[in-house]
Amino acid sequence: MARVWTSIGSNIDRERNVRACLDALADQFGPLVVSSLYETAAVGFTGDDFYNLVAGFDTELPVGEVAARLRAIEAACGRRRDGPRFGPRTLDVDLLTYDALVGEVDGVRLPRPEILTDAFVLGPLAEVAGEEEHPVAHRRYADLWRELAPHAPPLRRIPFCWRGRALPLRASA
Repeated sequence: MARVWTSIGSNIDRERNVRACLDALADQFGPLVVSSLYETAAVGFTGDDFYNLVAGFDTELPVGEVAARLRAIEAACGRRRDGPRFGPRTLDVDLLTYDALVGEVDGVRLPRPEILTDAFVLGPLAEVAGEEEHPVAHRRYADLWRELAPHAPPLRRIPFCWRGRALPLRASA
């Protein structure tokens, strides 16, 4: 089984889309590890604040199939790909890592570069996978976050329950 980490973001109907995404991930991949939910300013454009979080799961599916399922979840939540690269999103689900794979795999770049640069990705990832190592930097996510956090835009933790449990979750049905 491979451990997969995904980044989830929404700034349109945020609560509904985050819930729908977590439901779909759990239904398709099984138990999830889920970070706290954070509110962050839009990056790269002027727009409404985002909800961001990280979810992890184990799978035997290949990278390409996981990526296809993530795109289908986005589409089910109304994600359109005909707008600007940086703009409002009903849902954005990015495959961050797939075990320790490095490079282009099934058309997916692994690990996702934003892990090392974007607080809204690294902060939640460090919260739930802090002891794991980045497959290229070979440093723990907790250490990478400690270095980035003082220079990063603020992450505002938002109380959030999913399936009757408060985030963060170490395991969920």
